[in-house]
Amino acid sequence: MAILAFDFGGSAVKHGVWNGQEMMDKGSFKTPKTWEEMKASLLAVFNEADKEIEGVALSAPGVVDVQKQMINGISAIPYIHGFNIFHELEELFKRPISIENDANCAGLAEIYAGAAKGKQEVAFVVIGTGIGGAIFHKGEIVKGAHLYGGEFGLMYLSGGETFSKLGTAVQMAWRYCERKGVEKDTFSGEEVFAFAESGDEVAIEEVNNFYEYLTQGLFSIQFSLDPEMIVLGGGVSAKKGLLPEINRRMKEKLTHFELNDFIPQIVTCQYENDANLIGAAANFLTIKKMHKGRLKQPDVLH
Repeated sequence: MAILAFDFGGSAVKHGVWNGQEMMDKGSFKTPKTWEEMKASLLAVFNEADKEIEGVALSAPGVVDVQKQMINGISAIPYIHGFNIFHELEELFKRPISIENDANCAGLAEIYAGAAKGKQEVAFVVIGTGIGGAIFHKGEIVKGAHLYGGEFGLMYLSGGETFSKLGTAVQMAWRYCERKGVEKDTFSGEEVFAFAESGDEVAIEEVNNFYEYLTQGLFSIQFSLDPEMIVLGGGVSAKKGLLPEINRRMKEKLTHFELNDFIPQIVTCQYENDANLIGAAANFLTIKKMHKGRLKQPDVLH
């Protein structure tokens, strides 16, 4: 039996089939403009799957409220919010459905089979345009009273600005462009890093700010949650030299505050492009295990 996994993104929907060991038959399609078009595209992928599909697992943006069976909050796919999406998809596929927030799914992939496998207390930090994340306690997701657990990007850091506004390479690049008097998408974070290495003083300042704010945010996460490990995800996590620079700055802060008991363990994620798909499948399997071998069927869920 296999699990069909989907990862809803603002520009594309990825999909693959989890066979218990790896993600197979991977593909993607452009994110449709309407919910009806989305359902048609999802069903086409389901019908083309050449394996017996046990259930369908989704990774989605927004605040996923499993109890109310809907996605709240806001995202780049507005039409998936505010209605019983679980029920509609169960009716569409005639299979059990699981849905989880995309950052939580990425974290689940690392807990299930990645960099944090075997760990119980973990903070997963996704560094993209903003900062997202997930908290794991005793190996399980901590969503919080209002389902905002792990929204690290909303932490205030400096001058009334948040972690999301200050601690990402995308925002670093936008600040660089603003200081250079060009459109904000003129240069990428990767290009700004290269400019800094070439001696561009503005780029050097902005790269330094990026590392400083990122380390500040990670320091706050470490000493508020006290995880065994912090796992970094997102595109910038693959940058060569990222961890050594963060660790150097972290040690400076530990020395400054005379914190000598331990050094935070910060690692980069094992899974990148497939993280959300693998995490969605892991979420499905976790729920199945909780329900003693099967997910609740639609008539029980509603």
